Amino acid sequence: MKALKIFNFFFLFILFACSKNENPIIEVTYNNKLSNESFDGRLLVMISKDGSKEPRYQINDTKDTGILVGKNVENWKSGNVEGFNSKTLAYPIENLGELDNGEYYIQALLHKYETFNLSNGKTVKLPMDQGEGQHWNTSPKNIYSKPIKINFKKNTTVKIEITEEIPPIEQEKDTDYIKHVKIKSELLSKFWGRPMYLQANVLIPKDFKKESKTRYPLMVFHGHFPKSIGGFRTSPPTAPKKDTIYNSRFGITGYKYIQEKEAYDFYKKWTSKNFPRFLVIEIQHQNPYYDDSYAVNSANIGPYGDAITYELIPHVEKMFNGVGKGWGRFLYGGSTGGWEALAVQVFYPKEYNGCFAACPDPIDFRAYTVVDIYNDENAYYKEGSFKKILRPGIRDGKGHIKTQLIDMNRREYILGDNSRSGDQWDIWQAVYSPSDENGYPKPIWDKLSGEIDHDVAKYWMENYDLRYIMERDWDKIGNDLKGKINIYCGDMDNYYLNNAVVLTEDFLENTTNPYYSGEVDYGNGAEHCWNGDQKNPNHISRLRYNTMYLDKIKNRLKKTAPKNHNLKNWGIK
Repeated sequence: MKALKIFNFFFLFILFACSKNENPIIEVTYNNKLSNESFDGRLLVMISKDGSKEPRYQINDTKDTGILVGKNVENWKSGNVEGFNSKTLAYPIENLGELDNGEYYIQALLHKYETFNLSNGKTVKLPMDQGEGQHWNTSPKNIYSKPIKINFKKNTTVKIEITEEIPPIEQEKDTDYIKHVKIKSELLSKFWGRPMYLQANVLIPKDFKKESKTRYPLMVFHGHFPKSIGGFRTSPPTAPKKDTIYNSRFGITGYKYIQEKEAYDFYKKWTSKNFPRFLVIEIQHQNPYYDDSYAVNSANIGPYGDAITYELIPHVEKMFNGVGKGWGRFLYGGSTGGWEALAVQVFYPKEYNGCFAACPDPIDFRAYTVVDIYNDENAYYKEGSFKKILRPGIRDGKGHIKTQLIDMNRREYILGDNSRSGDQWDIWQAVYSPSDENGYPKPIWDKLSGEIDHDVAKYWMENYDLRYIMERDWDKIGNDLKGKINIYCGDMDNYYLNNAVVLTEDFLENTTNPYYSGEVDYGNGAEHCWNGDQKNPNHISRLRYNTMYLDKIKNRLKKTAPKNHNLKNWGIK
């Protein structure tokens, strides 16, 4: 028996040594002309069959995705070789050793990390946004190789040299109607241990005069990173009315013309004589985890909720004659912006006068898309005694599965561990989770196996499950939320977001003392991101956020605005 143990130990030692010394399939260096510095970050290699665009733009959740591998590097210097071998985990294949012989296009990219000394005493390495809205494949200062075509054969090594750097992004310029206001946030700077900023892209009313007594309601249009105010155009469309460019999302051609026409129509309404005068802001609150903070306070992201509500918004209102009080502020948005609109209203019930949450990200974690994080044991599988069934991640409008939940999470894990992919599941985790012992977000589930951590789920419930929080605290916040909650969702939402809306509606419709007095509505057969328009298709209604809730907002203002309100063109006495 002793001899057998010695043999087993010796065998495992040899196996480990061979694995460790295995010849790399891919070797990457970077040219010393790029920098004399050493870098921390995530080194990524992308492989594709399609040579029409760079491999870095071909990593996605569809059947047409390229292959991705990644590894962390520290103090990486020019000339030093970083290798990937056959055991390296990959997406969508299991590991790099599964790559078949053949012709491919290949490219390497370093997603750089910076060191943050957080106020909680932890030190973390994360990708600092460079003005692009946290996208690893376009972030300025990241370095990459030009794509090369290879004839790959097993037992050979592909050598890649990184020679390029992504250039800086030019800042947007102010116009007559669009202003860009940037402030240093003292709250966020303290949390992150370095200067941190917030920006508001502001659409100001026609004939705005600082010295005027007119005051303007503030419409906070929440959503993903906005380079500037979108959907506002001061000149007629220039795109051809009819073209052959097919938009696969909506199944139509000529969509660029439609977008430009809608933007120009909005400008004409905005500047018309009797149109209600108000301010619109879209917020830049990108951060080291995502293109957006989710507009709430978080153990990992920082106090973005307080920074936006108590630093940025009062600053903008002071600059542009906003009402400056809760009765004159409204929230709307779709998807991420839908969750934010509802969350901000719930967490700051007196600071805002109504939310219009379209196709919100999961607002009840019993339906965290298709997972019940409280009762399910595994996020990726429904499991019986003899069979496991994969959970879907995305469906089309007919219910056909486009990808599985396990694959979406694997792609993120390869892009970056410790919630550093800059993508959807990781930002939910970064916002909702407590921090782990190293200062990174504590996983809600194991990224590779899907095993759920129910202690983390409990933390999520108490702090970010919006339905649960409303139900738990209704006796305290119900009066302040009465008439303010409006939720809209398609019943064939591609990400199954309607399931959480149904559960939340069940609570809201049974509220008493007081009744919630809002609205929940569904688009029959509508996909993501339906926003309450029962008359127009999604490709039109998604372009009309800044006008589609105005009648409801006017009714709300009639009930809540003080007599001496100084509003203009709202018809409120």
